[in-house]
Amino acid sequence: MDYKTILYGVEDRVACIRLNRPKALNALTPELLNEVRDALARAAADAQIGAIVLTGEGRGFSSGADLVANMSNPPMDADGKLDLGLALETTYNPLIEEMRALPKPIVCAVNGIAAGAAANIALLADLTIAARSAYFLQAFVNIGLIPDAGGTWVLPRLVGPQRAMGMALLGERLPAETAHQWGMIWDVVDDEQLMPAAMQLATRLAYGPAMAIERIKRSIHQAADSNLTGQLALERELQRECGRSGDFAEGVSAFIQKRPAKFKGC
Repeated sequence: MDYKTILYGVEDRVACIRLNRPKALNALTPELLNEVRDALARAAADAQIGAIVLTGEGRGFSSGADLVANMSNPPMDADGKLDLGLALETTYNPLIEEMRALPKPIVCAVNGIAAGAAANIALLADLTIAARSAYFLQAFVNIGLIPDAGGTWVLPRLVGPQRAMGMALLGERLPAETAHQWGMIWDVVDDEQLMPAAMQLATRLAYGPAMAIERIKRSIHQAADSNLTGQLALERELQRECGRSGDFAEGVSAFIQKRPAKFKGC
């Protein structure tokens, strides 16, 4: 499939999705978000792909919603009133839900700016790494809006209510180094090492035990809305499934034989 606003490629079992509107700092449009959703579904359906990298072309990951493009054809409700909630319902929210439900791990590589909804999309990936010069910006308050694309959900869970509140209320840049120190992201690397590091991480995941990785992702995401009893029950069921997999048998054999495991994803 030909895409207009993203680039899609596959390398060594890793699908790489690049936001490709560099002249607009990869500002988000409905078309771009829908193409990302399509690319994620495409990668999920491809048995030869084990992991996904999401990044941006050019100087930044994304400056957030394209206000100029989006407001030239604004979403309106049945009464003719501006309805930004409709835009979330039809574009942003389905993408976030798909990212969370995807059985394969998503690594987000943040270069330059990650602002607004784009920052929250990056933080909702399974593992997020950033270039040292990158920064995150909850820019919503600066134009009279609230964080969306899952921002009000993910921020307090990552950094606690005080830091989340400060980011949302003040709308100031948060350097990648600080994001790493606060536990918002997995790693921060030198700029020139961003994509090599992201691809190395994704490739490692792509060759890992697919069943276990999918269930790790599911159980950790579900834990945010579960109590201990419910989580223990989920662990019991998922561990039972993993214990009957060929990858578990291979992992045990490799451990006993003191050799690297060769997982087959089954």
